Amino acid sequence: MAIRRGKPANGDGIYEPNMTPLIDVSLVLVVILMVATPLAFQSGIAVNAAAASGRAAKEKTRLERVELSVLADGRVQVNRDVVERSALGAALRPLLAQSSNGLVVVRCDDGIPHGDFVSVIDEARGLGATKIAVVEN
Repeated sequence: MAIRRGKPANGDGIYEPNMTPLIDVSLVLVVILMVATPLAFQSGIAVNAAAASGRAAKEKTRLERVELSVLADGRVQVNRDVVERSALGAALRPLLAQSSNGLVVVRCDDGIPHGDFVSVIDEARGLGATKIAVVEN
């Protein structure tokens, strides 16, 4: 059996491109863009509103948390005041008593032994810290 290529002998073939799939895909893309465009504008408004309210509440949040930094020389920084490691309890107790949520944010310098870092966290928890966040320097 021989395979014939080219035009059929009787000339009844369809030689125009089929535009129906192209139109279907185009209409689907138009519908997707019509649905997605309002969502993009709504998320931009929500982000801007959140940023403005975040700046207004910056000072209040700063007063609600206690920041601890374990320094490389063995001392601890409590809300920008540097104290000896042995005096951490005396410096931390009144701050946690004033804090309404008991949040303590702990940072650590490089080269601090793991045991020293964990002992600061344990002491903060023992003094009444209910939430402890560990952040990177």
